Parts: sequence; structure tokens; C-alpha cells
Amino acid sequence: MEMGKKLLVMALAILALFEGSRALDLCNMSQDGLTACKPSVTQPNPTDPTSDCCKALSGADLTCLCSYKNSALLPALGIDPGLAMGLPVKCNLTPPSEC
Repeated sequence: MEMGKKLLVMALAILALFEGSRALDLCNMSQDGLTACKPSVTQPNPTDPTSDCCKALSGADLTCLCSYKNSALLPALGIDPGLAMGLPVKCNLTPPSEC
């Protein structure tokens, strides 16, 4: 495992220890919203986003989510960055212009 990925895994583990049982919230998407979208952004055989996924995405900070497109975080969570960046259009949302 390359050094960057090891550091990311360690940082996530430390964060999990400090956060305890508090649910994950990423860019204004709750754990439930992230879970609803996961089948649409994972390989193999991604599915079309559900209405629950699109509802969660509509309340998300899309600029914040876009900042993760080249990050090792998404692949570390099993998320295909290309599929994730395509979700706003599939949910009839306008992605940030800089994304």
C-alpha cells in the first residue's frame, strides 16, 4: 500500500475513534443519503440513482463533493469518482461549473 493511502486509512481510523457513534456526514449528505447513492457509484454494475439518492444529493454541497473527485478518499470508500461526478446530471441537478 502506498504511503498516501496508508496515511488516509490511518486518518480515517483516528477520525472514527474520535467521532464515536456519530454518523458520517460528508458535504451535507448524511449517512443515509450516502448509502442511498452508493449503488449508483460502485462497480461493477452501477444502478441508476434512486429518488432517495437524488433527494439527498439535492441538499448536498456539490462544490464540496466535487473537491473529492481526485482524492483517494472516494476509491478508499469503494466509490468510483467518475460515476460519482455523473450523479448530479442523472438527478437533473446542475453540477458546479468548475467540477
